[in-house]
Amino acid sequence: MDSFFAFAVGRIIPALDAGLWTSIALIVPASCLGVLIGVTAGTARVYGPRPLVRAIDAYVALFRGTPLVVQLYFWYFALPHVEIAGVRLILSPMWASIVGFALCSGAYQSEYIRGGLLSIKRGQLRAAQALGLTPMQTVTSVVLPQAFRRALPGCGNEIIYLIKYSSLASIITVNDLTGMGRGLAKSTFRNTEVFIVVGIYYLALVTVATFLLRWVEHKLAIPGFENKKE
Repeated sequence: MDSFFAFAVGRIIPALDAGLWTSIALIVPASCLGVLIGVTAGTARVYGPRPLVRAIDAYVALFRGTPLVVQLYFWYFALPHVEIAGVRLILSPMWASIVGFALCSGAYQSEYIRGGLLSIKRGQLRAAQALGLTPMQTVTSVVLPQAFRRALPGCGNEIIYLIKYSSLASIITVNDLTGMGRGLAKSTFRNTEVFIVVGIYYLALVTVATFLLRWVEHKLAIPGFENKKE
């Protein structure tokens, strides 16, 4: 036990601390972009014109129906071989991961937003129109805020998933928590100790994110309109 703690403090923690900041730099923008994509796509799927709805439905079906690993391989390994108007897009491992996670997460989050929007009674739409609000004002000021509150637990759950599957970034050479842990395990052959500590780091990240998401839910809650105990 003493040797485990000495190895953890002397070798594992310093290595994983560097990977931790890389993971955070990956998770935060991917989560924010995922929410933005989810809200935009979910709203367009409910109120957009039919051609746009079909296009976004195809996007959602594609990113929900293919493995995330395959998507990451495409953005990092395959995309540089795709030429559009004479231009080849080459993404760094970090940006390939952010793009892959954001688009995949956004596809799932659009389903939560769409469900939240469809749960709003149409009487509120008619009431807003009777007050002189334009269709855009009705959606952005009346419907979407309510729908987002209802969808927030699902969107928050997707962010928790993103934290955990961010470990897949290591397969395209990102030195995140998992990447640093894998390298240390290979060099020391102490896989058990290394990945126990890696798991503790991810558990801590998920715990902090869960606390923050509950805080946001509490701040956005409207007394008397939420199904929660006071």
